[in-house]
Amino acid sequence: MSFFSSRNARYRLCGLFLALALACGMPVCSGLAAENRKVIIDDDDSLSLAEATLLKAPGVDVLGITVASGNRWRDDEINRMLRGLEILHRTDVPVVPGAIYPLINSEKLTEKWESLYGRLIWKGAWMKQWVEPTNQPAPNYHAPDVVPTPADGNATTKPSKEIAANFLIRMVHAYPGQVTILAAGAMTNLALAQRLDPEFASLAKELVYMGGSLNPHQQLSTVAAGQYAREFVNSPRREFNLRFDPEAASIVMHAPWHKITMVPSDPATATELSADFLHRIASRNADISRLVAHWQPGSPMWDEIAATVWLNPQIVTRSDQLYVDINTQFGAGYGDTLSWSPGYQPDLDEQKETVVETINPTALLATMEQILGRP
Repeated sequence: MSFFSSRNARYRLCGLFLALALACGMPVCSGLAAENRKVIIDDDDSLSLAEATLLKAPGVDVLGITVASGNRWRDDEINRMLRGLEILHRTDVPVVPGAIYPLINSEKLTEKWESLYGRLIWKGAWMKQWVEPTNQPAPNYHAPDVVPTPADGNATTKPSKEIAANFLIRMVHAYPGQVTILAAGAMTNLALAQRLDPEFASLAKELVYMGGSLNPHQQLSTVAAGQYAREFVNSPRREFNLRFDPEAASIVMHAPWHKITMVPSDPATATELSADFLHRIASRNADISRLVAHWQPGSPMWDEIAATVWLNPQIVTRSDQLYVDINTQFGAGYGDTLSWSPGYQPDLDEQKETVVETINPTALLATMEQILGRP
């Protein structure tokens, strides 16, 4: 029970009920809507199964999706996110533009870093080509103001006119102590919100984020698993989400959140988005079928784990309590994850985090399949 905080007792029952209902194949009661859990998704890519799962989960109110550059440039991501919401018939959820550039890091700084310390495996929006042959999708390098047309077409709806940081601040003030921030990309928007309003983190209910890396090991024997393992085999503390904007991540790690749940890259090595799973969920829901029609299987289920841990914490099989920060010194370890057991931290306002180390992959897929199969 150490995984839960006492202030979340009301939601333990909801999570337990969801876990039991999913395990027994029972439909989840729509009556939970009276106790809707509020969440804002902060992401740096197109709409994924993580967002789809949260959007379709019972008893969950997605207040909005804030977007910052990371895996792609912001405007490219916004177009893809809006199009995904159109496919899912959820255009009621606002997509809010955030930061185009990291606080300090840049493409030129990254190229300079590589000239000193070696090539990075993945650079997101700055990625021009893979260093070695791979089955992973080819990077689509372009300028920040270019918006390529995705395979399923451009969005016809428009993003919010509000700035992401202002939206985040406004929502936590409107619903103090009720809003979960679920971050699945670079943390630039969250850092800006915290710097604009020092009450931001303390007014939120909690932060759940996918990011950071401790000591992941390849667990699956597939070709895709081996290719994705390149990112951590020689640099186990380096993870893209937090390295893209290390200064922003460090600001967020020092903010006074009531609760932080970290989902590093480690548990994702036991998962893989398989063609069979995509086929199963597509066969149960026509909208999901359209959403995943152009997806390439093989990637670890990073963001999906973070979303599902929040929805159903019963999938967690091992966690730890650690203090976490990000290395912001421009050296070989720039952007690497720093962590300490309690008592060993520098005590410079680092926050204690619940770090998810392993999950039950079967429970992860079962939870998602049950939710995504709902009408």
